[in-house]
Amino acid sequence: MSKSIPEKSIPELYGSYVFNDKIMRNKLPKDIYKALKKTIENGTHLELDVANSVAVAMKEWAVENGATHFTHWFQPMTGFTAEKHDSFITPMGDGQVIMDFSGKTLIKGEPDASSFPSGGLRATFEARGYTAWDPTSPAFIKDKTLYIPTAFCSYSGEALDKKTPLLRSMDALSREAVRMLHLLGNTSVTGVSTTVGPEQEYFLVERALYEKRKDLIFTGRTLLGALPPKGQEMEDHYFGALKPQVAAFMHDLDEELWKLGIPAKTKHNEVAPSQHELAPVFDTTNVAVDHNMLTMEIMKKVAKKHGMVCLLHEKPFAGINGSGKHNNWSMITNEGDNLLEPGKTPYANLQFLVFLMAVIKAVDDYADLMRMSVASAGNDHRLGANEAPPAIISIFLGEELNAIVESIENDTFFEKHGKVQMETGAIVLPHFFKDNTDRNRTSPFAFTGNKFEFRSLGSSLNVAGPNVILNTAVAESLRSFYEELKDSAPEELDEKVHALLKKTIQDHKKVIFNGDGYTDEWIEEAERRGLENLKATPDALPSFIRPKNIELFTKHGIFTRSEIDSRYEIFLENYAKIIHIEAKTLESMVAHEFLPALEKYSLSLAKALKAKKDLLGDKPYAEKAQLEKAAADYDTIYDKLLGLGADIEKTEGITDSLELAKACHDVLLFDMEDLRTVADAAETYIPKDMLPYPTYDELLFS
Repeated sequence: MSKSIPEKSIPELYGSYVFNDKIMRNKLPKDIYKALKKTIENGTHLELDVANSVAVAMKEWAVENGATHFTHWFQPMTGFTAEKHDSFITPMGDGQVIMDFSGKTLIKGEPDASSFPSGGLRATFEARGYTAWDPTSPAFIKDKTLYIPTAFCSYSGEALDKKTPLLRSMDALSREAVRMLHLLGNTSVTGVSTTVGPEQEYFLVERALYEKRKDLIFTGRTLLGALPPKGQEMEDHYFGALKPQVAAFMHDLDEELWKLGIPAKTKHNEVAPSQHELAPVFDTTNVAVDHNMLTMEIMKKVAKKHGMVCLLHEKPFAGINGSGKHNNWSMITNEGDNLLEPGKTPYANLQFLVFLMAVIKAVDDYADLMRMSVASAGNDHRLGANEAPPAIISIFLGEELNAIVESIENDTFFEKHGKVQMETGAIVLPHFFKDNTDRNRTSPFAFTGNKFEFRSLGSSLNVAGPNVILNTAVAESLRSFYEELKDSAPEELDEKVHALLKKTIQDHKKVIFNGDGYTDEWIEEAERRGLENLKATPDALPSFIRPKNIELFTKHGIFTRSEIDSRYEIFLENYAKIIHIEAKTLESMVAHEFLPALEKYSLSLAKALKAKKDLLGDKPYAEKAQLEKAAADYDTIYDKLLGLGADIEKTEGITDSLELAKACHDVLLFDMEDLRTVADAAETYIPKDMLPYPTYDELLFS
């Protein structure tokens, strides 16, 4: 069991390994501190003399806290983070060294750009790439190393990472939001930031069991495995009491996250057995993205200390809920005002309504991009099941906002209802008021009070991608609103805004849906409305290169055309690689583990049958029927295994990336599921001591 932290020490612990504002104020000269703050808050250029002073202070602080090395920490297109560690030492030529760290070193690093996915932007011989310090995301110390959050670009300036487009999209939204606010009379605002609070779901399993499963090791999910007698049917795990081992893990995880200034707030058991969730407090989007990548890494590290493995795959176990990541998104001015806060009278809050309509328009216009942004091989197993929103993108507004929207469209009076007191029927319980609207967990994009919750993300996803799309799409809506309103005379602005809001509702109300997204009726209704249902990743990815979307990205400076094409190629390649790895892993497990186990069981049946016949004569023994079934299953599995192997070989000959992705989905995944169905059925009658791997009941209920 971990030692508990005395409550008074938590504020001291929080951010103790972060080069935060308090440290900078203490370590930096006043003029340097002000210059750096100006860069962070206003996005102004950072001069080299400022960088030099910051580098000296950062190095001194890091060394004081035990750091010996530094690294430029970045997020390449692998979906993971990357780091190269250099020591602070500089030899002096007399056998001595000094601890040195310059502004140039802080600002720029140089990893090998050709060794990361580039989608053709970099050839093998074109190796040079650069990492550039992101001063808006604070540096931190981990494992005696100073981590410097950076962006990653090629020698010719193309973005090769997830962060660069994110920063560009944040700039684009801020620029368009500020123009709109000034037009509406809110002229003191100079910047708008998007904020994100990504809730993280995950599974914990015993490490000793994990290490016996080749599929979990290579793919993160079980490719074989029959359901246990009990799964999540009793609904007793959700918010249930934490097991001591899990509670100890969560306690240590909080400590590690708090040291790095990650505002971990909520923790609980999720719906599926062995599934859990962690939710942080909101942060500026690029910082929240960095924090979430760190959170996933630290979860794995802390789990290992507790003899467990943290599984972040979207669907580690077939037949029970998988894991998602809810992206809580909003917009905040530099003065601290939430632009999606309805206030006490949302129907009279013109600023709120303009920004709400901008989001509705953005989601409708670029629903295909939003769906594409959450597409992955793992997430395909969740979307549309009764554990995640459907692949159809829609918006949930709730009763009150929906009524306001309808009143604007129909030019009718909106009748505001007061707060309703909850009646629980128990006199002893205190009085409290119900919210203005219920929650809708089946909606991909739901308004939840003063933010939108994008619920479709998979648990392993880097949240930068979906937020790039959200930021850019909303920036485009605000740009179009501004262009339509900018020439209005002051006395006619309110009328023009009302007309714009009404037209926006009429044009985009088809994306608003407040009902049950899990039903077949909604799928039919969505089709009638003209909403796309891009069910699988190969269906969704081509959205990225549609002309309207290319125009969106290039207009706002988010991606160049070459960056768009390269990312599209990377997305397709990654999908095909994942499915191939899964198919080859299943092929190996069945050929070298499962079939030998089934054969061993068959031989034991044959031996028992022979012994009974020798002793008691020929009778219809149960072993005979069991042996016949096992032999038939063996032949069926073997035939399906041969088919899988042949199809793997065929797909390896496909050179077109989209064709390959479709073949992986339509052929290999079908083969794998077909093979698994028979193998899982056979698993149920093979004695446990003959099975070559731990079963679901061991993995989920240990």
